[in-house]
Amino acid sequence: MTMMTPPPLDQEDEEMLVPHQEFPEGPQPMEVIPNEMGTAPESQQVEDPPSFKFRWTIENFSRLNIKKLYSDIFYVGGYKWRVLIFPKGNNVDHLSIYLDVADSATLPYGWSRYAQFALAVVNQIHSKYTIRKDTQHQFNSRESDWGFTSFMSLSELYDPSRGYLVNDTCVIEAEVVVRRVVDYWSYDSKKETGFVGLKNQGATCYMNSLLQTLYHIPYFRKAVYHMPTTENDMPSGSIPLALQSLFYKLQYSDNSVATKELTKSFGWDTYDSFMQHDVQELNRVLCEKLEDKMKGTVVEGTIQHLFEGHHMNYIECINVDYKSTRKESFYDLQLDVKGCRDVYASFDKYVEVERLEGDNKYHAENHGLQDAKKGVLFIDFPPVLQLQLKRFEYDFMRDTMVKINDRYEFPLQLDLDSDNGKYLSPEADRRVRNLYTLHSVLVHSGGVHGGHYYAFIRPTLSDQWFKFDDERVTKEDAKRALEEQYGGEEELPQTNPGFNNTPFKFTKYSNAYMLVYIRESDKEKIMCDVDEKDIAEHLRIRLKKEQEEKENKKKEKAEAHLYTIIKVARNEDLAEQIGKEIFFDLVDHDKVRNFRVQKQLPFSHFKEEVAKEFGIPVQFHRFWLWAKRQNHTYRPNRPLTPQEEAQPVGQLREVSNKAHNAELKLFLEVELGPDLCPVPPPSKTKEEILLFFKLYDPEKEELRFVGRLFLKSLGKPIEVLTKLNEMAGFPPNEEIELYEVVHFRSLEKPKEDDFSLELSKMFTYDDVVERVAHQLGVDDPSKIRLTSHNCYSQQPKPQPIKYRGVDHLSDMLVHYNQTSDILYYEVLDIPLPELQGLKTLKVAFHHATKDEVAVHSIRLPKNSTVADVINDLRTKVELSHPDAELRLLEVFYHKIYKIFPPGEKIENINDQYWTLRAEEIPEEEKNLSPHDRLIHVYHFTKDPNQNQTQVQNFGEPFFMVIREGETLADVKIRIQKKLQVPEEDFSKWQLAFVALGRPEYLQDSDIVSNRFQRRDIYGAWEQYLGLEHSDTAPKRAYTANQNRHTFEKPVKIYN
Repeated sequence: MTMMTPPPLDQEDEEMLVPHQEFPEGPQPMEVIPNEMGTAPESQQVEDPPSFKFRWTIENFSRLNIKKLYSDIFYVGGYKWRVLIFPKGNNVDHLSIYLDVADSATLPYGWSRYAQFALAVVNQIHSKYTIRKDTQHQFNSRESDWGFTSFMSLSELYDPSRGYLVNDTCVIEAEVVVRRVVDYWSYDSKKETGFVGLKNQGATCYMNSLLQTLYHIPYFRKAVYHMPTTENDMPSGSIPLALQSLFYKLQYSDNSVATKELTKSFGWDTYDSFMQHDVQELNRVLCEKLEDKMKGTVVEGTIQHLFEGHHMNYIECINVDYKSTRKESFYDLQLDVKGCRDVYASFDKYVEVERLEGDNKYHAENHGLQDAKKGVLFIDFPPVLQLQLKRFEYDFMRDTMVKINDRYEFPLQLDLDSDNGKYLSPEADRRVRNLYTLHSVLVHSGGVHGGHYYAFIRPTLSDQWFKFDDERVTKEDAKRALEEQYGGEEELPQTNPGFNNTPFKFTKYSNAYMLVYIRESDKEKIMCDVDEKDIAEHLRIRLKKEQEEKENKKKEKAEAHLYTIIKVARNEDLAEQIGKEIFFDLVDHDKVRNFRVQKQLPFSHFKEEVAKEFGIPVQFHRFWLWAKRQNHTYRPNRPLTPQEEAQPVGQLREVSNKAHNAELKLFLEVELGPDLCPVPPPSKTKEEILLFFKLYDPEKEELRFVGRLFLKSLGKPIEVLTKLNEMAGFPPNEEIELYEVVHFRSLEKPKEDDFSLELSKMFTYDDVVERVAHQLGVDDPSKIRLTSHNCYSQQPKPQPIKYRGVDHLSDMLVHYNQTSDILYYEVLDIPLPELQGLKTLKVAFHHATKDEVAVHSIRLPKNSTVADVINDLRTKVELSHPDAELRLLEVFYHKIYKIFPPGEKIENINDQYWTLRAEEIPEEEKNLSPHDRLIHVYHFTKDPNQNQTQVQNFGEPFFMVIREGETLADVKIRIQKKLQVPEEDFSKWQLAFVALGRPEYLQDSDIVSNRFQRRDIYGAWEQYLGLEHSDTAPKRAYTANQNRHTFEKPVKIYN
């Protein structure tokens, strides 16, 4: 029998809500990947924005043993700010830094503030190598911190030679400029501009900007209206109907329009709506889908007519009469931004002639290999020209996507017949005038890993521009729509000349990403009138009905403050639901009788209404308030007092419900006498608690509700066994067991319930692990390790429960003054008592003669030494010869930092951040002469992110013996032989003496030993022989949130 216990009666808060999780699931505001970077309406900024430079010195940096660290609070523009860092990275191998609104938790609802800011890690040796990154953001309650998850690599930060960590001290600077913005909650787009915006579903701003652009091409909108649909279609299952509905609402609604029906018609789920995609990709997929849906209808061919152009790819031989051509169509053109100052320069590059000669000659039919010219010319351009600007490119040196924020100009009028039609092929119809006027500018604000999209559009091609930014539409001037979207850099005026004379420059992360031009000669046809007669009658009726329903709901919502919804649960509801729909809770409040009651109505009048509804006189009623427990289930908490019942209903709601959701949950207690007729409720003392009982039949595997009892809180279950047997219909002396329902979760999936067990709180540690082992099919219960639940963070506790470390189940479920019903489990490969006495180390063994690395888990008693590790490893690995000696190294970011002495205790070795490497000691190192040097040799490449004198290490480091008088040429021969690098590749390598992270390149005639005068070998960061070459090793697979490009997941429309 399961006993359901309510919370203590003397608890003040009826709503026992759990505090917010410290590390919530899903994309977080500080994670630039799924969240959208806000933009501020800069037209409303004040002059001379306030700015401030904050310096934060952090001592004992490498010994910080916390996940995140906040700076002191500083003030800018009257606001409180602070810097937030993750010293070991926010789930990445980079330092993570953010600017945080320090008092975000206490600010009023709807707050926001806009700031441009720069964050820097100061180089304390050479200030010119200080790493500084800048960005901008509109901070709000959802996104109260913003910055850089991958600011700089941990290997570079923790390398003392680089100068970012000196005397274990790190210096961080933040320069913040605050701009004021007006309150936008009260803004009415329709009233101010005549247009309405689109609601953002999570990360659908890219889609909203495209849909607004397409909607404001009237010919396209009219074609969509004329796509055949019927009254039986559902918008969520029909792309044409969903798009018609969306366009109709954009045309006639007074408020911003939701896009959920359209995305449902795409076959998207919620995840797709929170995944930011590429505008260009969505544009192509959507147009292809509409083109397909338009086939066989009166609007067939509209997409091609509007957007399709043609170009000719040609290859023409220079010395013989041979030419090959191929005609291709396009719906949009991708133009280069990098290296081009404007659109015309991009078109010049597009039609640039390539020479095929030398090793790249063209094989012409019947003529063999020939010198040739290769290029592209345009046969015709479409009436609506869509230009995709290549703002995102793959950087091969950095092995990642980057955004090109360079200045790139685009004209209001674009003449593609310029210079005597240099972009046109000989077949082009020269009678068509290819003069275009700019219709819309789609803007991307942010970086490669996320950001925000919005659009500047001229709906009638007049001088008036409008900015469509999700729900908000504003009037803008031409300068804002054109020049300010060119990109490049912006320099802020000096506000504190005496404080800092360096101009405060920001890269403009908001810049044009897609341009739409309309041909002048087609302007009247494209910009046609669209009115109600273009819309099917069934669509008008359907949408007007939807609007009426919306108005009714709006009216109800407007009047909601006058009413309280009271949901009344009774014994009958519990008996009906438990075992069928409800198992761990008592009742589904949405399925009980509810009453809509005016707030000013006295509660006594409500009781009379309940008496009529259930046929139970008022004097037999006792009402209880429900409380939400920490495991998200509800229990009746305490009865209403006479004073509360004398109040109006509205006041009672405010007492019971901290959430103010205009809803009151009550349990109606009605006692029945022996004749099953109602009797007055029994008196209740402070010591008594109300318990609810469910009966589980293991043979039938059925659960049912059997009743409730008042019991002394300090009483024992044995005192009520007779009464419970009577309630269950058992003989008075029947043996029964009382259980608590415990939910078990795998430690690998801590958010998902795996299974539930009904256990007695008096079960011993052994009882619990035996039941879990039986459930999992594990033969040895001692291989089960349990971890308790933290009721506040809703996460597993950091330390697991030790073997027999607690006496009873009740001890496992307690967390401070809270009791949980969740435990986490692991299945170990050895018994827990044995594991607790061992230390596990992961050691990578590098074979002496083969290019092989094998990782071994070494488990030894905690008091073992490094020598014991090596002896254990010898039994598991293949050695070059039986007498080979091994050593254990500490490798951190491709550098050797330590050779472990054989006598060092393994209990103190941490392999969480460092790699432990084992290898054979080469014979040449065992017999060093007094003049020999043992040096470190590391691979490196130049880091394109930083100054070209900065180096980035990679690959496997190693030791090498340098003989006295040995030249670099001699050393190179030995290195090439050791690494087995082909001559063709090795000839491209450069060798350098690297000190303090700066390379000094060596000549073949240089005496290498002259550069290495230090006797010790533990100065890995101070000087080493560097091998400069490109890193050709395959990249490791990154985790889901690490170094992913935002547009990696392809756009798909499924229907």
